[in-house]
Amino acid sequence: MTREAKTIPMSPAPLILPLPGNDTFARDLAAVGGEVGAVETRRFPDGETYLRLMSPVEGRVVDLVATLAGPDPDFLRLAFAADAARAQGAARVRLVAPYLAYMRQDKAFHPGEAVTSDTFARLISSLFDGLVTVDPHLHRRAALSDLYTIPAAAVQAAPALADWILAEVERPLLIGPDAESAQWVQAIAERISAPWTVMEKTRRGDYDVSVDLPDLAGHGTRTPVLIDDIASSGRTLVAAAELLAARGMARPVCAVVHALFAGDAFARLQAVAARVVSCDSVPHPSNAIRLAPLVAAALAALPDRPRNGSRK
Repeated sequence: MTREAKTIPMSPAPLILPLPGNDTFARDLAAVGGEVGAVETRRFPDGETYLRLMSPVEGRVVDLVATLAGPDPDFLRLAFAADAARAQGAARVRLVAPYLAYMRQDKAFHPGEAVTSDTFARLISSLFDGLVTVDPHLHRRAALSDLYTIPAAAVQAAPALADWILAEVERPLLIGPDAESAQWVQAIAERISAPWTVMEKTRRGDYDVSVDLPDLAGHGTRTPVLIDDIASSGRTLVAAAELLAARGMARPVCAVVHALFAGDAFARLQAVAARVVSCDSVPHPSNAIRLAPLVAAALAALPDRPRNGSRK
């Protein structure tokens, strides 16, 4: 006598809901595993936000995709979407924020200052059951768990950067922006068996940066690759490219994770670089390195921790 195999129903794949401007990243995530849904949003004449989830979420794991390069105008919309998903019966609501804002102000430097990284972390933790981001700028915090009370994963873009450099750049010499980046740049260099070094950076203000480079003798025939996690003002990369030119080196390839590029920063960097590329954590014309496979793996490994002491 044989027993019939018991069929266990498969749980639905995550429902991936992109906030405006995040459709491409959402589609790339879905290609790894998931289903893309839709969110309708618009402004009322008085400036308030209208939002509607166009896909059924009951019983589903919902991943809201919203890079937070413009957090102030985007946050309320994100909060409304998360709360609507929970009210409509989502099993879990997670945030995929390839770029995570409000990591800079992690202490009060002057009396009366708001420690905005703490406040923002509390708000996100109150809205979501999990968080995945890419290379957050942690400064004085060792890990996201020092800020966020929900399961949170920080994906490292280094493997994706390394694979792109290996495929696209001949005889690379990797150069990091400062001493803090040494471990990160070294990991990329070891993955592709390339030499590396770091600059000495002095920052006197948001737009006042000077850099110095160690002796690059013996690397004159190599292609400099300037690597940075965030390009905002672009001053560090521009200063480094100009210094390389003064030393007779080739124009560098600039590879960054988060392409914020405020004002004319991108144009100024293009003028002194051979090529400027970025990961797709922030939508930008320089995007050339896809992060969705790494983010999808982090989502799959994110712990399913009960919320408020009980599982949904």
